[in-house]
Amino acid sequence: MSELSDIRALLIEPHQGMRVSLHNMLNLCGITKVEHAISAGTAVRAIQAKMFDLILCEYDLGVGQDGQQLLEDIRHHKLAPLSTIFIMVTAERSYGKVISAAELAPSDYLLKPFTADMLLERVVRAIEKRKAFVEVYNLMEQGAVSEAITACHHGEREFPKYAIDFMRLRAELHVVQGEAAEAEALYTQLFELKAVAWARLGLAKTLYMQGRYEEAENILRDLVTENSKYMDAYDWLAKTHEMIGQLPEAKEVLDTAVNVSPHAVRRLRNLGRIAMETGDVETAENVFKKVVNKAKFSEFRDPEDHMNLVDALVKKGDTDQAKSVIRDMERNMAGLKKTAACRAISNAIVHAKTGDARLNEELGAAVEASKEDVGLSTGAKIGLAKQCLDNDNEDAASEIILDVMKNASNQQIMKKAMGVFESAGKGHIAKELAQRSQKEVMDLVALGVQKAKQGDFRGSVDLMVTAARKSPDNPQVVMNAALASLKCLENLGWDNVTGEQARLLIEAGRRLDPMNPRLKALRGLYDELQKKYGMSVGRIAKS
Repeated sequence: MSELSDIRALLIEPHQGMRVSLHNMLNLCGITKVEHAISAGTAVRAIQAKMFDLILCEYDLGVGQDGQQLLEDIRHHKLAPLSTIFIMVTAERSYGKVISAAELAPSDYLLKPFTADMLLERVVRAIEKRKAFVEVYNLMEQGAVSEAITACHHGEREFPKYAIDFMRLRAELHVVQGEAAEAEALYTQLFELKAVAWARLGLAKTLYMQGRYEEAENILRDLVTENSKYMDAYDWLAKTHEMIGQLPEAKEVLDTAVNVSPHAVRRLRNLGRIAMETGDVETAENVFKKVVNKAKFSEFRDPEDHMNLVDALVKKGDTDQAKSVIRDMERNMAGLKKTAACRAISNAIVHAKTGDARLNEELGAAVEASKEDVGLSTGAKIGLAKQCLDNDNEDAASEIILDVMKNASNQQIMKKAMGVFESAGKGHIAKELAQRSQKEVMDLVALGVQKAKQGDFRGSVDLMVTAARKSPDNPQVVMNAALASLKCLENLGWDNVTGEQARLLIEAGRRLDPMNPRLKALRGLYDELQKKYGMSVGRIAKS
């Protein structure tokens, strides 16, 4: 195939002899543009520096991350385009590890030993499929979801062998758009076409989106009963249990899932978090130890993993080991944005247990660090507020909880935030803070509207976008910022910076609240403005 000579490949293999062998195989296949990486870290840096068409990755990468953990980072952080082919190479016969790779949906995986002909067959098959989907992938990456759905329709007709794949992707895109009814109809059709398991999973997702949790739960429970290795179904079943307040059931589901597939870091984090919330400190300790160990070589490691482990160890009464974990955090995560806040919170947890006089000093440092835009999670902030309240610093606790409330993405987070004061017998403060947070958001919206009415569209945008940066998880604030940006474009003409800003805000709003009816109107106005100013729908011209 002539196009094989144009393929840019990244070969990730720690052993020199095997690298040479695989490099030769790729050359025999006609792939000559081959670069090497010897670890997950060097691979991430290579992928961030340039684009590759094919990534051929050994599962066992020796010291550091394995291939599955690398793939998890690539997918989660969107390091590579959707069109990049990822083939996992492994001699591992242990099903737990293989399924961990398989559930992250590599394009394919090869069990050693294999020949150059076998490799060529897999690569050609993947390229053929990529060619069919490349237009859809491009539109998705541009944020042109409606156009991607239309392209899926065309793909079903032009490439009938992939018709079910296009229908599945189209249904997923309807979910992204918040169009649960359209997605539900498609998944029902796919189910009737015998694309059974994942069609039922998709149907459960759409029911979840519509708040029909009991119906979703029934489907998901049946799925994991019928197929004990369907990992996505476990995750959504746990999510459904958690949404309706069934934390012990959510923990049990995740516990089962981790036993089946023990290597997915984000699932382990969820299990540890829920174990702590249910008071199962022993499970939380064991799980967070695994998370810290698995994530320590990741380019995207998170100091909150260490902080959560410290919390579990202190609750267990092991302050010496907790101090060791803090030292490890300071040694290996110096320079990361979150580290100062997580170190201070962790020290405060230990000092509160040991009665150390430095407690207030560390709490003060943690409160100050939490005010910075370092990406501290809502759970970490709520935990810090509890510490402040437990140590008679009601003002700091109120300030933190007010910030959480203003940025709350759903009522579940609001309930947890209010619970900090309610559990301390100060429910009246929780209500006052909730009312204040709502008023501050409403006042901000009103001021933005007033500026727009006065013709100060740029001022309105600046105000609302600043608010969205401070409250990036509040869908109301984010969508108001999107509307302000669109109104600015409508009245002052198109500019690329504001146009791109509007698109990103609409996408953020969709992620936060996919069923919000405002999204369709926002996207419609965005598309109308692009057409009005001669822009290609879904594309933002570069300045």
